[in-house]
Formats: sequence, C-alpha cells, structure tokens
Amino acid sequence: MTDTVLDRFLRYVQIDTQSDPTSPTQPSTEKQKTLSRLLVSELLAIGFADAEMDSNGYVYATVPANTDKDVPVICFCSHVDTAPDFSGTGVKPQMIKNYAGGDITLVGDKSRVIRVAEHPELNNQIGNDLITTDGTTLLGADDKAGVAEIVTAAEILLKDKSIPHGVIKLLLTPDEEIGRGVDKVDLKKLGARFAYTMDGETAGTIEDETFSADGLEISITGVAMHPGFAKGRMENAIKIAGEIIARLPHDVSPEGTEGREGFVHPVGVTGSMEKATIAMIVRDFTVAGLKEKEAMVDEIAKAVLANYPGSSYRIAVKEQYRNMKEVLDKNPEIVEFAVEAIRRAGMEPVRGSIRGGTDGSRLSFMGLPTANIFAGGHAFHSPLEWISRQDMEKAVSTIVELARLWEERA
Repeated sequence: MTDTVLDRFLRYVQIDTQSDPTSPTQPSTEKQKTLSRLLVSELLAIGFADAEMDSNGYVYATVPANTDKDVPVICFCSHVDTAPDFSGTGVKPQMIKNYAGGDITLVGDKSRVIRVAEHPELNNQIGNDLITTDGTTLLGADDKAGVAEIVTAAEILLKDKSIPHGVIKLLLTPDEEIGRGVDKVDLKKLGARFAYTMDGETAGTIEDETFSADGLEISITGVAMHPGFAKGRMENAIKIAGEIIARLPHDVSPEGTEGREGFVHPVGVTGSMEKATIAMIVRDFTVAGLKEKEAMVDEIAKAVLANYPGSSYRIAVKEQYRNMKEVLDKNPEIVEFAVEAIRRAGMEPVRGSIRGGTDGSRLSFMGLPTANIFAGGHAFHSPLEWISRQDMEKAVSTIVELARLWEERA
C-alpha cells in the first residue's frame, strides 16, 4: 500500500463511528467496528502479521524491532470513535488547497463560517491544504487524524530499514469520547512500557497534563400530585432540577472559564414530576479542586431543596480519570523525548495542558505512562472542525523521530 496520511484520513472520516454514552455495550456502537475491521485489513495488507481486532473492538499491531539494542517497548494510541456532541453520519470532507487566508464559509450550511478571528491558528496555515466538512457534520479529526498518522508512520517504520527502532506497538481504541476508551484494553497483550496518544490539537504541542474528572449525578424525588388539586402540595422534580441548574455560577462553567480554571457542566436532565435526574461532569487540574466544586453543587442543591420540604435529593460521584502529570513527572524521559522529536520534525515544541482528558489519562494510572502529542485538528466536536494536510504530515514525522530517539538513547 502506498497511501498517504491524507488518503487514509479522507477514507476514515467517511465511516460513521460515533459512540453512544447511553449504550451498555463494548464498544458502545457496533459501527465503530466497521472502521476497526478496515484498519486490521489495511495493516495486514501493509505487512503487519499480528494485526487483529478483539471482541471489544480494540485493534492491536506490532512493528518488530530492527535493532539489537534493548529499547523499551513504546506504544502509539488513538481512538476510532467520534463524539456524540454532533452528527458524524455522512461526512463530506472538503479540500481547500493552498489556503490563501480569510474566513471559510462551509458549502453545505452557509450559516456556518470558520472565522479567522475565532480560529487564529488559521493565520499559520497560509499555503497549506485544509480539510473541513460541508458544515452539516463534524469532521472526525478527533481522532481519525491520529489513527491515520499512526498507521502511516507505522508503515514507514516497518518498511524503511534505515530507521533503527525498537518494538513499536499500535493501539486503536473505541469509546474514548464517552470515557470508556481503555475499559477493556489488554495491557499484557500490548506489552508496552511507555505510550503516546496522538490526540492533541495544534502542531508542535506536547501535553503532559490533563484535567482530573468526575461524573456527578443528582437524583431528585419530588411530590407528585394531580395538577387539578396541586396547590400547596405538588413539588415538581423537573422544576427543582431547573432551579438547581439555574443557580450554577457562570464563572464555574465551561463557557465562563479558561486556562487552569475548572468547571461544573450539566450534560443531561431527565425525569418526570415525581423523579428527575441531573447528570453533570466536574473538571479541575487538582483533586482538591474537584472536591470543592462537588461541595458547591451539594450546597446549591441543599439550598434549593430547603424550599421543598416534601422532596429529597441524593448526589452520586463517580471517578472518571485523573491528571496524568502525577505519573509522567516520575518518567520525565517520555516528555523529553517527545519534545526533541517535535524539534527534529521541524517545529518549535510547545508544552501544554489539556482542558479535558485522553485515553492517556487512564492508561497512565493503569501502569502505562502516556503523554499526549498533537494530531493537528481544531474545533473538535463541531461542524467547524478543520485540519491541514501539512500538520498531519508533521505528526507522522514526529512519530518516526520518536521511534528513532528511543533507539538512539537506549
């Protein structure tokens, strides 16, 4: 096979792989396996003898070592699913060759415009080839760009014997977007010592810190009553939920925070007059910050319920992932090598923190220290998502240089 990273990316994004947080299955949607099966077929055709997809939708493959040195086994990981936030069905990728600058009006929905004022990174893309959607779907660069980059780099490492490297493992996961990306990964089968997720944004970025994350659910029990006889007696659980949400401070919301500020974010409300549930996510770079925000939500709920003497509430908190920096600081070479690889690939490295998480957050605490490297996409989870061919090629070069570096420093 002689596909470029762009060829692969354009092919992969047209396969709908949206995950579903309401599904109890693994993977959460069977359609994710459509892309995973294709990936296994492509890897086998390239020459990866052990490429396989397991029953849970994980794709594994190995680039054998071509050196006698004792090089730590490293893994490159990305996820095949796209976010539930916006449709991934019928993606129609649009190419803008030799981008000349300026705002980009999307052809399928002209009300949607990728504006330079809102996407300043476009100023660094003059002359590059951009890929967008037609505006009716998301693109899926998160993380099909990472998938395409890993497969392309792996083919280079497999076939180009002039690049010395140790054993390289590939891991392509389902359900990362709904927080289940590594729930059933087989780390023993993977056999890696360190890893990198290719799941970041701007070219040149290496990230060794994520949010810590909890899920929070408020269950409200109201007082149901026939509406014709409800005066002074009904306590509507839906209205109680609305009051709790209305009291959440703007400066502790996603739309009111930036940088290292955490937030509380309601993501779903369901219920009836008698019972209602609010689902929230809580994010902060420290566990102490998480606990402060969870206590704030509890105080708000308590204050609201004080006006409803017949009603009650219960809060359940579930840990989702933790800041991977705690683990990576104990293995500084992971990030140091990535910084040098980015430099060798022709970019100025930028250390960053993720206002979110990746599979690497959980992998790090499962015993596989994992940093996050750029994949090149922008405006993830939206119809304004875009990426450039050149940035994907830089990511491929970074993977190749990292493999070379681990062998060189062994």
